[in-house]
Amino acid sequence: MNLTQPEVQLWAQQFENLNWSSDTKEVRVYPSAIYLASLASSMPGVGAQNFHAAPSGAFTGEVSLLQLQSIGVHSVLIGHSERRSIFQENDAIIAEKMQAALQQQMPVILCCGEALSVRETAGHISFVQEQLSSALAGIASEQTPFLTIAYEPIWAIGTGLNANAVQITEMHAAIRSLLLELFGNAGQDIPILYGGSVNAANAQEVFACPEVGGALVGGASLDPAIFYQLWENL
Repeated sequence: MNLTQPEVQLWAQQFENLNWSSDTKEVRVYPSAIYLASLASSMPGVGAQNFHAAPSGAFTGEVSLLQLQSIGVHSVLIGHSERRSIFQENDAIIAEKMQAALQQQMPVILCCGEALSVRETAGHISFVQEQLSSALAGIASEQTPFLTIAYEPIWAIGTGLNANAVQITEMHAAIRSLLLELFGNAGQDIPILYGGSVNAANAQEVFACPEVGGALVGGASLDPAIFYQLWENL
């Protein structure tokens, strides 16, 4: 929930002046909902931070997948830590959203991650794997090309704490192991992003970790120049 309309226009101008073309990398932008229509009409890869699983109806304040697709939205986030913690989206809601999005062949970034209290009890691996198992129940291997996973260590976002390479590698390996268990060989092709306060200072170390296929970038994306530095390091 950042940037006003004039600031978004400036951000978009700066973003579009940078060279994002690549045969091996993809960039997506997930702005506030009120800017989706204007940005989707002028740049590729625009996604929504949230949506409602129902196709239409009396859900005041919500937007549907069909509405998003009608304005050119490319993909959606599901299960972001703030949606889970602040807006009380439980596993059932997240699983319902997953089913709805993949039925519409809408690319998804599915977020997962643990709080500090979970990590301190050494239950972080099983906690994240259970989050993913719940969200991915009933998903077929043929649907995995629309799926990306993003690991968010909640304890390392805006807290001053940082996940180190060993911690990142451990969790991404555990996520890959689960994806292979659920989807067989198709699980190897599902990208796993890291989303724990990635910035210009730690990007190289993060991207060097095995199974890290990109980043879910928060505050660092508000400056297109810094965002581009992360792109170049990937």
